[in-house]
Amino acid sequence: MQLKPIFLSLLFLLLSFQSATAQTYEKKIDSLILTGFGNTNEPGGAFLATKKGKVIYRKAFGKANLELDVNMTPDNVFQIGSMTKQFTAVAILMLEQQGKLNVNDPVSKYIKDYPSGDKITIHHLLTHTSGIKDFTKMKALSGIAQKEMKPEMMVDFFKNEPVDFAPGEKFEYNNSGYVVLGYIIELVSGQTYEDFIKKNIFEKAGMSHSYYATDRLLIPKRAYGYHQKEYGFVNKTVISFSVPFSSGSLMSTVDDMLKWQQALNQNMLLNTAETKKAFQKYKLNNGEEFTYGYGWHLKDINGTPDREHGGSVFGFKSMGVYIPSEDIYVIGFSNCDCHSPTEITRNIAKIVLQSGKK
Repeated sequence: MQLKPIFLSLLFLLLSFQSATAQTYEKKIDSLILTGFGNTNEPGGAFLATKKGKVIYRKAFGKANLELDVNMTPDNVFQIGSMTKQFTAVAILMLEQQGKLNVNDPVSKYIKDYPSGDKITIHHLLTHTSGIKDFTKMKALSGIAQKEMKPEMMVDFFKNEPVDFAPGEKFEYNNSGYVVLGYIIELVSGQTYEDFIKKNIFEKAGMSHSYYATDRLLIPKRAYGYHQKEYGFVNKTVISFSVPFSSGSLMSTVDDMLKWQQALNQNMLLNTAETKKAFQKYKLNNGEEFTYGYGWHLKDINGTPDREHGGSVFGFKSMGVYIPSEDIYVIGFSNCDCHSPTEITRNIAKIVLQSGKK
C-alpha cells in the first residue's frame, strides 16, 4: 500500500522537473530576444520554437501598430520576404511530380525568347547558379517599384541585362531567378502564382492565415511594417507586390509556418524523392559543392546540419531554422527592417539543440 505515495512523489518530481525545464527555456530565450526586441514601445516581433512538433516557446514583443498603439501577439501576420522562395521551389517540385515539367528543362522550353534560355535550366534558377542579373541590383528598379507588373513584364525588365556569369559557374543569391520560376509556374499550371500557392499549398497544409501580400485587402491581425530613421519610426515604403512576386511576396504567421514545416515533414505536398531534391547540396560546373538546395540554405548549427532561410522586404525581416535530426523548428518575424531576427533565431535553435544533448 506504500507504493501509491511513492509513485505520486515520483510523478510530482517529474512534473516539477518538466516545469523547471520549460521555465529555463523561457528565461534563456526571453533574455536572448530582449537584446534585439527589448523596447515595448517600438515595432517588435514574434517567435516560435518547437521540438518534435511540440511548442516549447511562443511569444511576441513590441507593437504590431505604432499609430494605434497595438501590442504584438504571436497571431499577427507578417510579410515573410524571401522565405517565399521555399514555397516557389516546392511549387516547381509539385509540378515536376505531376509530370508537367522537369528541373533539368531549359528555360527556353517555357519562355521561347529568353536570352541564352537554352543554356539556363530550372535547376540553375532554383539554386541561384543561373548568372542572370538580379533585378534588385538594377538602378532602374525605382522606376517600376510601385507599378503593377505582370510576371511577363517583370521578366522582360531584367532578361536582356548582361549576365554576371555562365550558368553553373558559381552560386550567387538571385531574386530574378525566382521571379522566372513564378512565371513558369503560371505558364505550366494555367493558374496565377497566387492561386497556385493558395490552393496547392496553403489550403492543403491548413495555413489559413497565409496570403499573397496586399496593401488593399483587409488582412486580419496584420502587423504593420516600419523603417527607423534618425528622428524615429516611419511607415514602410510602399511597393507593388507584383515586383518581388514569387521571390518575396507572401505573408504568414509563426503558427502557419510550423504547419508548413510539418506538411513538408509528412510528405503532404511532395513525395520522398521530390522532397530530397529540395534538401540536398549541389555542385558547380567545376565540381565544387555549395550549401544551397532548392529554396533553403543547407548549413549547420554547432556541427549539426540544418535548413534555414531568411527574408527581408520593406518594413519586415524573417528567419526560419529547421534541424532535421532533432525535429527542431524555430521561426522569427520582425515588423521593422531595423530589427533582424536572423541571429536570434539561430541562437534560439542552439539553445533548444544543446538542451536536448545534455
